[in-house]
Amino acid sequence: MIRSKNYRVLLVLASVIGVVVSVAAWGFLELIHYTQQWVYKELPGDLGFNTVPTWWPLPVLAVAGVIVAFAIVRLPGTGGHQPSEGIKTGGGPTKPIELPGVVLAALASVGLGLVLGPEAPLIGLGTGLAVLAVRSAKKDAPDQVVGLMAAAASFAAISSLFGSPIVGAVIIIEAAGLGGPTLPVILLPGLLAAGIGSLVFIGMGSVTGLSTSAYAIPPLSLPAYHEPTLSAFAWTIVLAVVVAIVVFLIVQIGKKAQQAVSRRPWVVIPVAALVVAGLAIAFGQITGKPANLVLFSGQDGMGQVVNQAATLSVSTLVLLILFKGLAYGISLGSGRGGPTFPAMFLGIVAGLLASHAGFAETPAVAALMGAATVAVLRLPLSSVILAMVVSKAGLSTAPLIIVAVAIAYITVRVLDGRREARAGTPAPTLGADGKGEPVAITTATRPAAVT
Repeated sequence: MIRSKNYRVLLVLASVIGVVVSVAAWGFLELIHYTQQWVYKELPGDLGFNTVPTWWPLPVLAVAGVIVAFAIVRLPGTGGHQPSEGIKTGGGPTKPIELPGVVLAALASVGLGLVLGPEAPLIGLGTGLAVLAVRSAKKDAPDQVVGLMAAAASFAAISSLFGSPIVGAVIIIEAAGLGGPTLPVILLPGLLAAGIGSLVFIGMGSVTGLSTSAYAIPPLSLPAYHEPTLSAFAWTIVLAVVVAIVVFLIVQIGKKAQQAVSRRPWVVIPVAALVVAGLAIAFGQITGKPANLVLFSGQDGMGQVVNQAATLSVSTLVLLILFKGLAYGISLGSGRGGPTFPAMFLGIVAGLLASHAGFAETPAVAALMGAATVAVLRLPLSSVILAMVVSKAGLSTAPLIIVAVAIAYITVRVLDGRREARAGTPAPTLGADGKGEPVAITTATRPAAVT
């Protein structure tokens, strides 16, 4: 198959789609970034306020809730996938007619302050554009070809966010459960689209003068760590269990909120958004720290909390986990966006909190970031790589990250089993087929592809 002429044609098509998707992803991320900047920094001054009012998140998130409800109820596609389901890979790619709803819901959720990231909407945007491109070029294109190009587009879309085609590829491959002889068939066009798309993504910043790193993951400035110790492994095992339990409970909040939204979306979504705003305001008033630490995905705040670790008290870190965790859970069930970055942020904060108890800061942050991530995504390999790449803590922390991810993954699976036993029905697992809109790989991209 790979040696065939038709497959080489598909590689060319994947390159073109990589360019298109990366330009769209760049524009989408820039739009989210400037929406956040304008709404929370410039608009209050334009309205005559000398400083941003304490109550400002309330009307902003109320508006966000109404917009998200409109996208879910009135537009095709229910605004995209359900964040509480993790990175979904079942079903089919986003349909072109669903793109306006996906973009609008994500812009309102991520851009206006709900505690969600942009990764899932990016995948939905990429797969939808890929379907549109293939169908426009050849209306009777086989479903297998459409699925393969959607897979390539998801590689390109996620790579533009994580800044690495390799990281994006690992996440998509693991989320889709790809393997065996099928893997190279999908991997080659995906990597090609992601690699070329990354160059385009970077080049757009040079051409336009805008910031290509506005949504890049900031490097963490952690102290050097030379080698793991027995005590570090002991800390890792215990705290990975604790973090997994906390994140599992947060996801359950999201699932409960999702059930309430399904019954009365016009009421529940705006109210949920107001609750998120209230949590952010309460945190700011109690701690004296910016309310924005609770709002948004936490992607921009990762480096900030690490750099300010010496000035953050134990009580502040505990309250940050509490308030942002609650806001995250509510956002998972009521907004539209990705679940990855808030989990990573909470893992970092948990690591900083553990450092006050005697666990070295660098391995604590890196290991617990991995534990929190896998508790949401249920993707062990991706969680290990994300923790290593984002922490930049070096190979000496790798054994601890791996142990933390493994322990956390087992913990949430055990908790899933117990919840299933209590409910008397199989519990839905993240990454499995279920309700809501799929955002990534489809079964059409499996062995029958490109035949």
